[in-house]
Amino acid sequence: MKPHLPSRLAAAIAALLLGSQPVLAQDQAADPTRDFVKKVNDATGLEFWGYARSGFYSGHKDQGRLRGNYSLGGDLQKYRLGNEGDHYIEFGIGKRFDLGEGMKWGVFYQPKIYNGESGTAQAYATMTGIFDNSATLWAGQRFHRIQDVHIVDNWVMEDGDNYGAGIDDIPLFGVGTLNVALHTSDAFDNKAGNPNNATRANLQWRKIPTNPGGTLTLTAALVSGDFAQGSDGGAVGLLHNQKDFLLKGLNNSLFLQASTGHASINGKFYGLDRDGAAQMGAKQRRVIDVVDFQIGKLGGQAMVGYQTLSPDTGADVKDFSLGGRVSYGIAKRTKLLAEIATTRRSVDGEAARRLNKGTVAVAFAPNTDFWTRPEFRIYATRANWNEAAALAAAESYGLGGRRNGNTFGVQMEVWWE
Repeated sequence: MKPHLPSRLAAAIAALLLGSQPVLAQDQAADPTRDFVKKVNDATGLEFWGYARSGFYSGHKDQGRLRGNYSLGGDLQKYRLGNEGDHYIEFGIGKRFDLGEGMKWGVFYQPKIYNGESGTAQAYATMTGIFDNSATLWAGQRFHRIQDVHIVDNWVMEDGDNYGAGIDDIPLFGVGTLNVALHTSDAFDNKAGNPNNATRANLQWRKIPTNPGGTLTLTAALVSGDFAQGSDGGAVGLLHNQKDFLLKGLNNSLFLQASTGHASINGKFYGLDRDGAAQMGAKQRRVIDVVDFQIGKLGGQAMVGYQTLSPDTGADVKDFSLGGRVSYGIAKRTKLLAEIATTRRSVDGEAARRLNKGTVAVAFAPNTDFWTRPEFRIYATRANWNEAAALAAAESYGLGGRRNGNTFGVQMEVWWE
């Protein structure tokens, strides 16, 4: 059996010893929900955060069940506005205790419910001030979400979701901060234990100043284990965020990522089947460019992305994705939303799959900024796809050889932190 953690990495962590909450794609505009939660936190001494979405919809049927998910699969393929038939809530609560002399400890718990199935997203404890700086020790189950692409409902750079321990916010002499973490492949919801017995080490060097309005984040992961199939792996990532890109109010994010083996491209495990032997590993590559903006009444987010996956055995997969969502305020608390996207999936030896999707909606919120939540939407979605996509999705939206579909519905989405 191979060692689960290279000794040189352990030495580096020891050297660093001697020397958070989720982040959305860009800084959000101030909104009443966030202000209210802050008042509650200040008044109670507790910390609350979370996310929820649910609603009603009608449209095409999959084996008698309504579905609201037109997608070719993969990380960048599901443009989510008017395209989510699921119901989800995660609710976090925490408390920090002052130990004096700048030291604090805290305990945090975040349950979740997805389509009626309950589980634990996070449960961990922290200690800050031990090293007389911002560094925070933690242990338990937690994730470090660096950045998502909201319109495709994907945290494309993160780690966590397993038992682990680490050190956050290690100051690096004014050149950003460092997170170091070790994770096993087990988790609270994996009650019988993971048969693959894997270990993962993560590094996140965050918010390195690069240029006026620009910061860089670098990530790395190493995975080792006793796998029945596949191999150890690693992942690296680079993220550059630029505020006021080309014009004021326009922000740009560029992601460059790669991974091998049982390391996922986002920084987590890949191909570990908790019900049996590990699946095969893969080589993955990804480049994404995202813009988001709020200029007067007009806001939005757009993305172009390309991702490849070469499994240890089987055909290579190439995904292309282009789309965006805009919002426009038409009254004090009313905005119009529109989202349009085109996606393509190419599997070696098969015909290319294509899917186009568009949604229009009217939404009500405390104000009309793109990021403001809660948001109550009334929407209509139209999608069409080619024959290859219909064959690949024969048991879902392609049922009966269909080549197009419509979905109508109402959805509420809210987050608080």
